[in-house]
Amino acid sequence: MTKIREKVDLKPYNTFGIAAEAKYFADITSENDFRELINVNSNTLILGGGSNVLLTKDFDGLVIHNSLKGIKVVDEDDHKVTIKVASGEIWHDLVLHAINNNWGGIENLSLIPGTVGAAPMQNIGAYGVEAKETIIKVDAIDRSTGASRSFDRDECRFGYRESVFKHELKEKFFISSVTLTLTKNNHQLNISYGAIGDTLKQMNVSQPTIRDVSNAVIAIRRSKLPDPAVIGNAGSFFKNPVIDAEHYKKLKNTFPSMPGYISDNQEVKVPAGWLIEQCSLKGFRVGDVGVHQHQALVLVNYNNGSGDEILSLSKRVQRSVKEKFGIELHAEVNII
Repeated sequence: MTKIREKVDLKPYNTFGIAAEAKYFADITSENDFRELINVNSNTLILGGGSNVLLTKDFDGLVIHNSLKGIKVVDEDDHKVTIKVASGEIWHDLVLHAINNNWGGIENLSLIPGTVGAAPMQNIGAYGVEAKETIIKVDAIDRSTGASRSFDRDECRFGYRESVFKHELKEKFFISSVTLTLTKNNHQLNISYGAIGDTLKQMNVSQPTIRDVSNAVIAIRRSKLPDPAVIGNAGSFFKNPVIDAEHYKKLKNTFPSMPGYISDNQEVKVPAGWLIEQCSLKGFRVGDVGVHQHQALVLVNYNNGSGDEILSLSKRVQRSVKEKFGIELHAEVNII
């Protein structure tokens, strides 16, 4: 039987560094561990890397810490490789593993914090690439029955930082593994988004490899985003809002420098960080919590801030953006 501990401080298990107590806590290393535990306690919270969660209170139930490990090649040919990855693997470790094997497709997703299990749940993305482009299957366990189920890409219903696991199936399944297909040669590099191209030039790289792209992304992220080991944070707290073209056109007339990226359906994605900056909130601080001084999209816990204080700050940011631009910001972070 998996060992269950009582009254465990969750501060080491969330990157915000928020102090909250779990009534019960267990670490799992296999699918059977998980099945055993859901038979013991139906009130469960699953934590992986704790990099996309804001704890606002103690948890009066069982916290299950996902430590499932393993990366296995399940199919390959001369051009592609398909790998099955346990959900407890650290995402960035997977990216480095792929690069070391010259497998392409996820190099732009370097240094994204968290575990592999969060990738399909959030449809993680960065610098023009989303997880859905390489994920072909998600294996999961029903949290009420313990039964196994597989979801193909269409069944995952991926969207911008969205999936079926955040809506209809929220808290109904535990993702146990993710299967991805990556390229072995003729990699399609995406270097046009953000500062990747300029960073590669600064690195004197004219014919980049997937490792070069990864190194450029790592350099960019480290220059902009605070290290959770130094300042508590969960990366981007808000999603970049998507608005209709007419709304964007009107705002552009009032705010000529307003950036925007047209999507496939002609809607416009606006950088949330820019909106927050225009509200003079970049670097704003209240007690031990604040908006990061270099990246307004990131809310931070400077020392001993509480989850409620972070939540209150996030609502203040949302109100300010709504009042100035008529745009609603939605949290990317899961609030518990």
